[in-house]
Amino acid sequence: MKKSLLAMVAALACASAAHAQSTVQISGLVDVYAGSMRMAGADRTSVVGSGGMTTSWLGFFGKEDLGGGLKAEFALSSFMRADVGNYGRFENDPTFSRDANVALSGGFGTLRLGRSMAPNFLPTILTNPYGDSFTISPLVLHANTFTSAWGAANRTTPADTGWSNQVTYTTPSFGGLKANLHYQFGEQGGDAGKRNVGVNALYFGGPLTLVGFYENAKINNPVVLTPLPNTKSDWMLGGAYDFSVVKAYATYGRAEVDATNFEARTISLGLDLPVLNKTGTVKAAVARTKVEGAFNGTRTTSSVGYDHFLSKRTDLYAVAMHDKVTDVRSGTSLVLGVRHRF
Repeated sequence: MKKSLLAMVAALACASAAHAQSTVQISGLVDVYAGSMRMAGADRTSVVGSGGMTTSWLGFFGKEDLGGGLKAEFALSSFMRADVGNYGRFENDPTFSRDANVALSGGFGTLRLGRSMAPNFLPTILTNPYGDSFTISPLVLHANTFTSAWGAANRTTPADTGWSNQVTYTTPSFGGLKANLHYQFGEQGGDAGKRNVGVNALYFGGPLTLVGFYENAKINNPVVLTPLPNTKSDWMLGGAYDFSVVKAYATYGRAEVDATNFEARTISLGLDLPVLNKTGTVKAAVARTKVEGAFNGTRTTSSVGYDHFLSKRTDLYAVAMHDKVTDVRSGTSLVLGVRHRF
Protein backbone atom coordinates (compact mmCIF):
# COMPACT_ATOMS: atom_id res chain seq x y z
CA MET A 1 0.00 0.00 0.00
CA LYS A 2 2.76 2.40 0.96
CA LYS A 3 4.68 1.49 -2.17
CA SER A 4 1.59 2.11 -4.32
CA LEU A 5 0.97 5.47 -2.63
CA LEU A 6 4.59 6.51 -3.08
CA ALA A 7 4.48 5.47 -6.72
CA MET A 8 1.31 7.52 -7.30
CA VAL A 9 2.79 10.58 -5.57
CA ALA A 10 5.95 10.25 -7.65
CA ALA A 11 3.91 9.97 -10.85
CA LEU A 12 1.87 13.07 -9.96
CA ALA A 13 5.04 14.96 -9.11
CA CYS A 14 6.57 14.04 -12.47
CA ALA A 15 3.40 15.07 -14.31
CA SER A 16 3.30 18.37 -12.41
CA ALA A 17 6.96 19.01 -13.18
CA ALA A 18 6.39 18.25 -16.86
CA HIS A 19 3.48 20.71 -17.00
CA ALA A 20 5.49 23.40 -15.24
CA GLN A 21 8.68 22.72 -17.17
CA SER A 22 10.36 25.97 -18.15
CA THR A 23 13.52 27.07 -19.91
CA VAL A 24 15.44 30.33 -19.96
CA GLN A 25 18.08 31.03 -22.59
CA ILE A 26 20.69 33.76 -23.01
CA SER A 27 21.83 34.23 -26.61
CA GLY A 28 23.08 36.88 -28.95
CA LEU A 29 25.25 37.87 -31.85
CA VAL A 30 28.32 40.09 -32.23
CA ASP A 31 29.14 41.44 -35.69
CA VAL A 32 31.98 43.93 -36.24
CA TYR A 33 33.51 45.14 -39.51
CA ALA A 34 36.20 47.48 -40.81
CA GLY A 35 35.33 49.44 -43.90
CA SER A 36 35.75 52.36 -46.22
CA MET A 37 32.27 53.84 -46.73
CA ARG A 38 30.93 56.40 -49.17
CA MET A 39 27.22 56.60 -49.91
CA ALA A 40 25.92 58.56 -52.88
CA GLY A 41 26.53 62.29 -52.45
CA ALA A 42 28.53 61.84 -49.23
CA ASP A 43 32.21 62.01 -48.27
CA ARG A 44 34.29 58.88 -47.78
CA THR A 45 34.70 57.65 -44.21
CA SER A 46 36.97 54.93 -42.84
CA VAL A 47 35.25 53.12 -39.98
CA VAL A 48 35.16 50.20 -37.59
CA GLY A 49 31.45 49.54 -37.35
CA SER A 50 28.97 47.19 -35.73
CA GLY A 51 26.47 45.12 -37.67
CA GLY A 52 27.93 44.65 -41.13
CA MET A 53 25.81 41.59 -41.88
CA THR A 54 23.54 41.54 -38.81
CA THR A 55 22.89 44.14 -36.09
CA SER A 56 24.67 42.96 -32.94
CA TRP A 57 22.33 41.99 -30.08
CA LEU A 58 22.01 40.32 -26.68
CA GLY A 59 18.83 38.70 -25.43
CA PHE A 60 17.01 36.69 -22.77
CA PHE A 61 14.27 34.28 -23.82
CA GLY A 62 12.05 31.97 -21.80
CA LYS A 63 9.27 29.45 -22.26
CA GLU A 64 7.06 27.59 -19.77
CA ASP A 65 4.88 24.57 -20.53
CA LEU A 66 1.53 25.26 -18.84
CA GLY A 67 0.01 21.93 -19.86
CA GLY A 68 -2.73 21.10 -22.34
CA GLY A 69 -0.63 22.40 -25.20
CA LEU A 70 -0.51 25.93 -23.72
CA LYS A 71 2.85 27.70 -23.31
CA ALA A 72 3.93 31.04 -21.90
CA GLU A 73 6.87 32.87 -23.45
CA PHE A 74 8.89 36.02 -22.89
CA ALA A 75 11.59 37.84 -24.88
CA LEU A 76 13.87 40.68 -23.77
CA SER A 77 16.64 41.57 -26.21
CA SER A 78 18.73 44.63 -26.87
CA PHE A 79 20.60 45.82 -29.93
CA MET A 80 24.27 46.70 -29.39
CA ARG A 81 26.97 48.78 -31.08
CA ALA A 82 29.88 46.43 -30.50
CA ASP A 83 32.39 48.87 -32.00
CA VAL A 84 31.91 51.30 -29.08
CA GLY A 85 30.29 49.07 -26.44
CA ASN A 86 26.95 50.90 -26.23
CA TYR A 87 23.49 49.36 -26.32
CA GLY A 88 21.00 50.37 -29.00
CA ARG A 89 21.31 50.90 -32.74
CA PHE A 90 21.81 54.62 -32.13
CA GLU A 91 21.74 57.09 -29.24
CA ASN A 92 18.41 57.06 -27.35
CA ASP A 93 17.31 53.76 -28.91
CA PRO A 94 15.23 51.99 -26.20
CA THR A 95 17.15 49.48 -24.09
CA PHE A 96 15.14 46.49 -25.31
CA SER A 97 14.30 47.82 -28.77
CA ARG A 98 14.72 44.41 -30.39
CA ASP A 99 12.21 42.53 -28.17
CA ALA A 100 10.26 43.28 -25.00
CA ASN A 101 7.18 41.09 -24.91
CA VAL A 102 5.26 38.19 -23.36
CA ALA A 103 3.14 35.65 -25.21
CA LEU A 104 0.75 32.73 -24.90
CA SER A 105 0.87 30.03 -27.56
CA GLY A 106 -1.06 26.87 -28.29
CA GLY A 107 -3.16 25.18 -30.94
CA PHE A 108 -4.88 28.53 -31.57
CA GLY A 109 -1.59 30.19 -32.57
CA THR A 110 0.33 32.81 -30.59
CA LEU A 111 -0.85 36.03 -28.95
CA ARG A 112 2.01 38.42 -28.14
CA LEU A 113 1.94 41.69 -26.15
CA GLY A 114 4.71 44.32 -26.12
CA ARG A 115 7.44 45.48 -28.45
CA SER A 116 8.18 43.07 -31.28
CA MET A 117 8.73 42.90 -35.03
CA ALA A 118 6.77 45.15 -37.39
CA PRO A 119 4.94 43.52 -40.33
CA ASN A 120 7.67 44.57 -42.78
CA PHE A 121 10.62 42.89 -41.03
CA LEU A 122 10.39 39.16 -41.74
CA PRO A 123 9.26 39.50 -45.39
CA THR A 124 12.15 41.89 -46.07
CA ILE A 125 14.94 39.80 -44.54
CA LEU A 126 13.68 36.54 -46.06
CA THR A 127 13.74 37.85 -49.63
CA ASN A 128 17.23 39.27 -50.00
CA PRO A 129 20.62 37.49 -49.72
CA TYR A 130 21.97 39.93 -47.11
CA GLY A 131 19.13 39.31 -44.65
CA ASP A 132 18.79 42.02 -42.02
CA SER A 133 21.96 43.97 -42.83
CA PHE A 134 21.45 47.71 -42.35
CA THR A 135 24.93 48.29 -43.78
CA ILE A 136 25.14 46.42 -47.08
CA SER A 137 21.69 45.02 -47.99
CA PRO A 138 20.29 47.20 -50.82
CA LEU A 139 16.66 46.30 -50.03
CA VAL A 140 17.01 47.02 -46.30
CA LEU A 141 18.88 50.29 -46.96
CA HIS A 142 16.15 51.59 -49.28
CA ALA A 143 13.43 50.65 -46.83
CA ASN A 144 14.95 51.93 -43.60
CA THR A 145 17.91 54.31 -43.99
CA PHE A 146 18.62 57.74 -45.42
CA THR A 147 21.64 59.79 -46.46
CA SER A 148 22.36 63.41 -47.30
CA ALA A 149 21.31 62.70 -50.89
CA TRP A 150 18.40 60.39 -50.05
CA GLY A 151 16.23 62.10 -47.43
CA ALA A 152 14.41 60.42 -44.56
CA ALA A 153 11.07 61.05 -46.27
CA ASN A 154 12.13 58.74 -49.12
CA ARG A 155 12.41 55.65 -46.92
CA THR A 156 9.71 53.15 -47.85
CA THR A 157 9.23 51.76 -44.31
CA PRO A 158 7.08 54.28 -42.43
CA ALA A 159 7.73 53.38 -38.80
CA ASP A 160 10.79 51.20 -38.04
CA THR A 161 11.23 47.42 -38.18
CA GLY A 162 9.78 46.98 -34.68
CA TRP A 163 6.63 48.40 -33.11
CA SER A 164 6.04 49.23 -29.43
CA ASN A 165 2.70 48.98 -27.55
CA GLN A 166 1.76 46.19 -29.92
CA VAL A 167 -0.62 43.24 -29.98
CA THR A 168 0.43 40.56 -32.46
CA TYR A 169 -1.52 37.44 -33.35
CA THR A 170 0.24 34.64 -35.24
CA THR A 171 -1.89 31.95 -36.84
CA PRO A 172 -1.04 28.25 -36.75
CA SER A 173 0.70 26.95 -39.87
CA PHE A 174 -1.64 25.77 -42.62
CA GLY A 175 0.38 23.61 -45.00
CA GLY A 176 3.38 25.92 -44.70
CA LEU A 177 1.32 29.15 -44.72
CA LYS A 178 1.34 31.39 -41.66
CA ALA A 179 0.11 34.96 -41.07
CA ASN A 180 0.78 37.66 -38.48
CA LEU A 181 -1.75 40.37 -37.58
CA HIS A 182 -0.31 43.53 -35.97
CA TYR A 183 -1.97 46.40 -34.07
CA GLN A 184 0.00 49.14 -32.35
CA PHE A 185 -1.92 51.33 -29.92
CA GLY A 186 -1.27 55.06 -30.23
CA GLU A 187 -1.81 55.76 -26.52
CA GLN A 188 -2.53 59.39 -27.36
CA GLY A 189 -5.16 60.90 -25.10
CA GLY A 190 -8.18 62.23 -26.97
CA ASP A 191 -7.00 60.90 -30.33
CA ALA A 192 -8.04 57.27 -30.62
CA GLY A 193 -7.47 57.28 -34.38
CA LYS A 194 -3.68 57.30 -34.14
CA ARG A 195 -2.50 53.71 -34.49
CA ASN A 196 -0.44 51.43 -36.71
CA VAL A 197 -1.96 48.33 -38.30
CA GLY A 198 -0.46 45.70 -40.54
CA VAL A 199 -0.42 42.11 -41.69
CA ASN A 200 2.08 39.77 -43.26
CA ALA A 201 1.87 36.27 -44.73
CA LEU A 202 4.71 33.77 -45.07
CA TYR A 203 4.70 30.54 -47.08
CA PHE A 204 7.45 27.91 -46.83
CA GLY A 205 7.16 24.95 -49.18
CA GLY A 206 10.39 23.06 -49.74
CA PRO A 207 12.68 25.22 -51.88
CA LEU A 208 10.00 27.91 -52.34
CA THR A 209 9.42 30.90 -50.04
CA LEU A 210 6.66 33.44 -50.71
CA VAL A 211 5.97 36.51 -48.57
CA GLY A 212 3.90 39.66 -48.49
CA PHE A 213 3.05 42.47 -46.08
CA TYR A 214 0.92 45.61 -45.74
CA GLU A 215 1.29 48.44 -43.22
CA ASN A 216 -0.71 51.58 -42.49
CA ALA A 217 1.22 53.77 -40.06
CA LYS A 218 0.16 56.88 -38.14
CA ILE A 219 2.76 56.64 -35.33
CA ASN A 220 6.55 56.80 -35.54
CA ASN A 221 8.88 54.33 -33.79
CA PRO A 222 10.81 53.61 -31.66
CA VAL A 223 12.02 56.58 -29.57
CA VAL A 224 9.15 59.02 -28.91
CA LEU A 225 5.80 57.59 -29.97
CA THR A 226 4.33 60.75 -31.47
CA PRO A 227 1.89 60.82 -34.40
CA LEU A 228 3.37 61.01 -37.89
CA PRO A 229 2.52 64.25 -39.73
CA ASN A 230 0.86 62.18 -42.47
CA THR A 231 -0.38 58.61 -42.67
CA LYS A 232 2.01 56.43 -44.66
CA SER A 233 1.23 53.03 -46.11
CA ASP A 234 3.51 50.47 -47.68
CA TRP A 235 3.30 46.95 -49.07
CA MET A 236 5.62 44.39 -50.63
CA LEU A 237 5.42 41.01 -52.35
CA GLY A 238 8.47 38.80 -52.65
CA GLY A 239 9.84 35.33 -52.93
CA ALA A 240 12.88 33.11 -53.01
CA TYR A 241 13.61 29.77 -54.66
CA ASP A 242 16.47 27.46 -53.80
CA PHE A 243 17.67 25.70 -56.96
CA SER A 244 20.37 23.95 -54.86
CA VAL A 245 23.13 25.29 -57.12
CA VAL A 246 21.88 28.85 -56.53
CA LYS A 247 19.17 30.57 -54.50
CA ALA A 248 17.31 33.43 -56.21
CA TYR A 249 15.37 36.31 -54.61
CA ALA A 250 12.96 38.94 -55.96
CA THR A 251 10.64 41.60 -54.50
CA TYR A 252 8.36 44.41 -55.59
CA GLY A 253 6.93 47.00 -53.21
CA ARG A 254 5.24 50.37 -53.01
CA ALA A 255 4.93 53.13 -50.38
CA GLU A 256 2.49 56.07 -50.45
CA VAL A 257 1.59 59.25 -48.56
CA ASP A 258 -1.66 60.58 -50.01
CA ALA A 259 -1.42 63.98 -48.30
CA THR A 260 1.87 64.85 -50.05
CA ASN A 261 1.45 62.84 -53.28
CA PHE A 262 4.53 60.82 -52.27
CA GLU A 263 4.95 57.51 -54.04
CA ALA A 264 7.92 55.14 -54.03
CA ARG A 265 8.24 51.92 -56.00
CA THR A 266 11.04 49.45 -55.21
CA ILE A 267 12.18 46.37 -57.09
CA SER A 268 14.99 44.12 -55.88
CA LEU A 269 16.80 41.02 -57.14
CA GLY A 270 19.40 38.81 -55.48
CA LEU A 271 21.19 35.49 -55.43
CA ASP A 272 23.19 33.21 -53.16
CA LEU A 273 25.72 30.94 -54.87
CA PRO A 274 27.13 28.21 -52.57
CA VAL A 275 30.83 27.42 -53.11
CA LEU A 276 33.60 25.36 -51.46
CA ASN A 277 31.28 22.49 -50.45
CA LYS A 278 28.77 25.04 -49.18
CA THR A 279 31.14 26.44 -46.55
CA GLY A 280 30.88 29.77 -48.34
CA THR A 281 28.43 31.72 -50.50
CA VAL A 282 28.83 34.39 -53.13
CA LYS A 283 26.12 37.00 -52.60
CA ALA A 284 24.82 39.56 -55.08
CA ALA A 285 21.87 41.95 -54.72
CA VAL A 286 20.47 45.09 -56.31
CA ALA A 287 17.55 47.36 -55.36
CA ARG A 288 16.11 50.27 -57.35
CA THR A 289 13.62 52.76 -55.86
CA LYS A 290 11.83 55.41 -57.91
CA VAL A 291 10.29 58.28 -55.94
CA GLU A 292 7.68 60.81 -57.08
CA GLY A 293 6.48 63.78 -55.01
CA ALA A 294 8.46 66.65 -53.48
CA PHE A 295 11.57 64.80 -54.69
CA ASN A 296 11.58 63.11 -58.08
CA GLY A 297 14.40 60.68 -58.70
CA THR A 298 15.78 57.19 -58.32
CA ARG A 299 18.22 55.36 -56.11
CA THR A 300 20.02 52.20 -57.23
CA THR A 301 22.19 50.22 -54.80
CA SER A 302 24.06 47.01 -55.56
CA SER A 303 26.23 44.76 -53.37
CA VAL A 304 28.50 41.85 -54.27
CA GLY A 305 30.32 39.85 -51.61
CA TYR A 306 31.52 36.58 -50.15
CA ASP A 307 30.50 35.03 -46.82
CA HIS A 308 32.64 32.16 -45.47
CA PHE A 309 31.62 30.00 -42.48
CA LEU A 310 34.45 28.87 -40.20
CA SER A 311 31.87 27.00 -38.10
CA LYS A 312 28.09 26.97 -37.59
CA ARG A 313 28.44 30.01 -35.34
CA THR A 314 31.25 32.06 -36.90
CA ASP A 315 31.67 33.51 -40.38
CA LEU A 316 33.89 36.02 -42.20
CA TYR A 317 32.58 38.29 -44.95
CA ALA A 318 33.78 40.79 -47.53
CA VAL A 319 31.37 42.98 -49.50
CA ALA A 320 31.66 45.76 -52.08
CA MET A 321 28.70 48.12 -52.53
CA HIS A 322 27.80 50.82 -55.08
CA ASP A 323 25.18 53.49 -54.33
CA LYS A 324 23.71 55.87 -56.95
CA VAL A 325 21.13 58.66 -56.50
CA THR A 326 19.81 60.93 -59.23
CA ASP A 327 21.96 64.01 -59.96
CA VAL A 328 24.63 63.39 -57.30
CA ARG A 329 28.02 61.68 -57.27
CA SER A 330 27.77 57.92 -56.77
CA GLY A 331 29.49 56.21 -53.85
CA THR A 332 31.37 52.94 -53.35
CA SER A 333 32.01 51.08 -50.11
CA LEU A 334 34.05 48.07 -49.02
CA VAL A 335 33.56 46.18 -45.75
CA LEU A 336 35.44 43.24 -44.15
CA GLY A 337 33.91 41.71 -41.05
CA VAL A 338 33.40 38.82 -38.67
CA ARG A 339 30.11 37.61 -37.16
CA HIS A 340 29.75 35.27 -34.16
CA ARG A 341 26.57 33.80 -32.67
CA PHE A 342 26.29 32.50 -29.12
